[in-house]
Parts: sequence; C-alpha cells; structure tokens
Amino acid sequence: MLVVETIARIRRKFFVKGRSIKEIVRDLGVSRNTVRKVLRSEATSFEYERRAQPLPRLGRWRDELDRRLASNEAKTARERLTLIRIFEDLRALGYEGGYDAVRRYARTWRREHLAASADAFVPLSFAPGEAYQLDWSHEIVVLNGVTTTVKVAHLRLCHSRMPFMRSYPRESQEMVFDAHDRAFAFFRGACRRGLYDNMKTAVDTVFVGKDRAYNRRFLQLCAHYLVEPTACTPAAGWEKGQVENQVGLARQRFFTPRLRFKSFEEMNAWLLDQCVVFAKAHKHPELAEETVWSAFEQERPRLVPYAGRFDGFHALTVSVSKTCLVRFDNNKYSVMAKAVGRPVEVHAYADRIVIRQDGEVVGEHRRAFGRNQTVYDPWHYVPVLARKPGALRNGAPFKDWVCQRRSKNASAGRSKNASRLTA
Repeated sequence: MLVVETIARIRRKFFVKGRSIKEIVRDLGVSRNTVRKVLRSEATSFEYERRAQPLPRLGRWRDELDRRLASNEAKTARERLTLIRIFEDLRALGYEGGYDAVRRYARTWRREHLAASADAFVPLSFAPGEAYQLDWSHEIVVLNGVTTTVKVAHLRLCHSRMPFMRSYPRESQEMVFDAHDRAFAFFRGACRRGLYDNMKTAVDTVFVGKDRAYNRRFLQLCAHYLVEPTACTPAAGWEKGQVENQVGLARQRFFTPRLRFKSFEEMNAWLLDQCVVFAKAHKHPELAEETVWSAFEQERPRLVPYAGRFDGFHALTVSVSKTCLVRFDNNKYSVMAKAVGRPVEVHAYADRIVIRQDGEVVGEHRRAFGRNQTVYDPWHYVPVLARKPGALRNGAPFKDWVCQRRSKNASAGRSKNASRLTA
C-alpha cells in the first residue's frame, strides 16, 4: 500500500520538476504501473480494500462454525467458551485451517449478528406520584469498632428523584417491610406503583414475561400502602436504572472512605440527613429550574397518603424449653414461665422480637443479631422463684439484674445522704 509521502513525491517530481516516468521509477523504486496510477488519479491516498475474503479451508466448515458461535453466544458469560476452544473443537472434527481464519470469521460474524442487540435504551418518564424503585446494596462500614458488611435499602421516587437510604444487618423480609414503612413515613406518602427486582423476600415464583407469584405477606404490605408491585425482567437492571444509579452514587459519595459509627441508629440518622442535603444541593436532571428537593416538595401532594405503620413481622412457630427459652435466628429469648410446654409464635420485626401464645404476648425483647446470645427478662422467672428460691443466687437471668438493683439502691442511698447534708 502506497504511503501518502510517496504519492506526494511522485506528483511533485512529475508536475513540478518535469521528471519522466522512467526517472521517477528509478529514483523512488516503484513500478511504472504505480506511477501511472498516481498521475492519472487526483487522489492523494490509496487504501487497499479486499472485497471478498477467500476461505479455502474454512469454506465447508462455515455452517458448523456459525452453529457453534450462535450456541456459545446464547450461554451466560460464565459458561461461554473462548474462541481458541471453539477452534480446537473444529480441529478435532477435521478442520485443517489455522486459528487466524477462525478468529477473523468470528469477528465478522459477531459484528453482523449482534448489531441489533447493542446497548441502546429508551428514556423513561414518570408522572408525579406514579412510581418508585427499590433495590439493595452491600456496604462495608466500621460499626462499634468492628468492620461489618451492612445491607442498605435504597428507595427512589421516579419523578422527583428523591432518594431514601436505610441500613440493616440483614436483607430479610421484616427488613423489607421496615424499609418501606420508614421511606413512606419520610415521604409522607407512597406511589401508585413499585418497581422491584425479583427478590426472594417478595417473589415466590417467576413466570414468563412480567407475571409473578408474590408471597402473601408482601401482598399484604402492598395492599396496606395501596401500591401495585411491578417486577423487572431478570438480569435487566436498566428497567429500574434510577435506583441502580443511586446505589453506585451512594457508594462513591457516602460510603467512601469507610464510615465509622457506634450503632445502626446513628448510621441511619446520618444517612437520612445526607439524603436531604444531597437533594437540596443538586439540580433535577430534567427540570432545569428545580432542585431534587423542590421537585420532591411539588410531588408530595400527588403521593398516595401515608396509611400508617404496617405490622411488618416475619412469623415463625417454635417450641419453648423447660428453661423458658425459645430459639430464633441462632439466639435465645426468654418467655413467661406459664408458656412452657406449648408452642409459641415468634413475630420478628426489624428491631425487636415479640413472642405470642394464644394471642397473648408472653415475651418481648430487643432483637439480637449476633450468634449464640441469650436475652433474658428476669421478671419472666419470678413465678419460678416461688417454688425454687435458691435459684436467685446463681440463676443466669438474675445475675445482671441483681447488680443493677444494687447499683440503683446505692445511687438512691447516696442521693438521700446528700439531701441530709444539704439540710
């Protein structure tokens, strides 16, 4: 292929210096046909383009290669074969050509057959109060001095882009219920439609298209807040792209560098403040004259009014041991002594455990999220002390209780002595 410098020298020697074709051929070491081609054309550059690629060895293997390339492209990214593996399989079947021919053909095939599936999207537009999107992310923070992976619920109003974030120890169903209630209480309302991925805490079965079999408790949540649930297509994150972008933005802006908090309550208060600060400081991407916060305030009257707190618990029936304890989520909780011998129903909320028997509450505790912890309420064992008073000395439920009572009595005595001295 002629370079542009050689073409320019040929043209200058002939048209400017008046050299003959024979002299140009001798000086530049090019053929007569090349010199004539340059002089007869007005072009200043020539490029070689092969109109047809001869495939002497690959020719009769094209159908088999097409079939293998199409089958390989239909697999998930983890299961796809490399092109060298496909080449080796062809060689095993009798193909005698080289790898380069297969590589060039596969590149052309991919360009022609996958052009229709390029990453192109349709911009979406939502009316005020029409829809929200929910997603979860896993973030790493330092909680009470310990590096911990927390689950963060992200909820975003599609029209105003108002974000909401709240962190939890788990991504279980009761956490999903609590995240909805906290978000709708903050927004002072809900939207008519909710966009979700196919999370196991909400969807029991995924059918063809958009049909889903939602579990009973999740449908109760949606009925309480008057929300119509809409599930996205599996592996199609662009259908709820706003909240997907919020996850990445929050990770960069809020969780980098690594945050440090003493408790979940402190972290969630900080996250809520950051949502408000972000909304007031950033322009709305479509409403040029509005911030995210001002657009949210305009959307608020169009929301479905907040229906109050949903009784969002996860229920589980368990037995009661003779030591007045029930086991739930790798931890033990005490119940009233009268509940021994019959099953109880544990209602697990995001922050507490309520234990019922025949509709009566027989135990209520702050929820523990570690492992092998035992949470006592000493009053549950007081009826047992009437028959076994000696258990007060070494009884596990009374150890901290006795210390607390002594410290309270000592504080009361010191205050009385101080009042006497003052008098």
